[in-house]
Amino acid sequence: MKLRYILSVIAIVAFTQNTFAQYSGDAIRFSTGQPGSTSRVKAVGNAGTALGGDLSNLTGNPAGLGFFTRSEISITPELDGAKTNSNYFGNNATDKKNTFNLNHAGVVIYNPLSKARGADKTKGWLSVNYGVGFSRTNDYYSNFRYGGSNSSNTINDYFADQANLFGTADGSLGGMALAQGLIGQVGTGPYASTSAPGAVGQEYYAERQGGQSSVDFSFGANYSNKFYLGLALSFTDLRYNAYNTFYEDGTFNGSTDKYTSSYYQSQLTRGTGFSARLGAIYKPVEAVRIGLNVTSPTFYNIDDSFQEGISSTVNNAGGLQGNSGVYDLNYNLRTPWKAAGGVAVFIKNIGFITGDVEYIDYTSAHLSSNSSYNADYADNPDIKSIYRSTVNARIGAEIKATNFLSLRGGYGIMGSPNKDKNIADDIKTVSGGLGFRFGSYYVDATYTHSSGNRTLFAYDLGTASPAALLRNYNNNAYLTLGYRF
Repeated sequence: MKLRYILSVIAIVAFTQNTFAQYSGDAIRFSTGQPGSTSRVKAVGNAGTALGGDLSNLTGNPAGLGFFTRSEISITPELDGAKTNSNYFGNNATDKKNTFNLNHAGVVIYNPLSKARGADKTKGWLSVNYGVGFSRTNDYYSNFRYGGSNSSNTINDYFADQANLFGTADGSLGGMALAQGLIGQVGTGPYASTSAPGAVGQEYYAERQGGQSSVDFSFGANYSNKFYLGLALSFTDLRYNAYNTFYEDGTFNGSTDKYTSSYYQSQLTRGTGFSARLGAIYKPVEAVRIGLNVTSPTFYNIDDSFQEGISSTVNNAGGLQGNSGVYDLNYNLRTPWKAAGGVAVFIKNIGFITGDVEYIDYTSAHLSSNSSYNADYADNPDIKSIYRSTVNARIGAEIKATNFLSLRGGYGIMGSPNKDKNIADDIKTVSGGLGFRFGSYYVDATYTHSSGNRTLFAYDLGTASPAALLRNYNNNAYLTLGYRF
């Protein structure tokens, strides 16, 4: 694997105007996510491909809409608690972010088909049900930070590399660092850091905002209560904001003067997309359901706005500032195909067990070039070399404790798109919940706990890049309120 490519994508400095940005990381970020679902399906590990008869089918496998024999409506708000623990040069830190969102909402209309007088009403096409659903498929809200004492290098070494590679024009990182005395050169030699040898204090703060959501128009048909076929059209909205600030305290070489610098970045991304899903569920016997769901790529049109800057002070007096100005870019993204298969086994009057597997080839994500952006220069090759295909697996069960109370639990693994598991490993999710039925009304409550590791590089110095290990946790609570009519 090309380590240099990995660093350029993962590093805090991955998106720079000088290098026309690295959008491969965003391409993968916007290609991940979980199927939108109700609390009931969240509780069974989000394994809903073969279930049917749940409003999650509006935003999951549309074939499941064919199971409905009544119209239904529900809403599912969510409380998301994100927490990140970090370790940087042996120093530990923790940061948190809590948000409240609408995770899922939908309505399905039961539409039985007319049969000729005397015809068998259990054979042939029995119903074509339709509905509309909203789901939040990805949540980017999080705060995280790390810091420590670095005796190996400084961010000024990175600024010097940028100056040597791209020059010191106004608005460039090299130009800003040179104007503020953070780098310099001897005669006509290469630019180098002006930091004194020894440890420098470093701190990094990050804030992420936004998410991905979709509105889905879905149809599901029932053939002889054995075969169910569905189609869904999905319109996706994307919003992602990233704010990064990297602080460093050090001493200038050959001097007692102390400097404090901050390198900051902001990225604002908006996009809209379209995709389609085709699903099927077959019942070989009454107790078994086999499901298949194929999702087309999402075709996004994305607007991205990026800027960065450096500010510094010497001996806490005065201050210097430099900014790149705003770098705007419009580009198109095609996410990978997805294919999911599942099996659900129902035990009469007791409950069910269900499981899914989903295949995604992240190397098939593709960015389109235009007159101001050449995606084939680095980004599309990076997608091929850094990322991989992966399998997501989910399993869960429901037990009917009484006529009105159900107990649920589940487990899921979301495979890391990175070839190198040291960069990011699989995300594991444990879930549990309760379901209550009161005639035509129902209430479902679910709790999920997700965790996974990833590595961030503070700046790109090849194999010398300083790394922070992050441990990410998400604790989510979902509540579905529903009514059948």
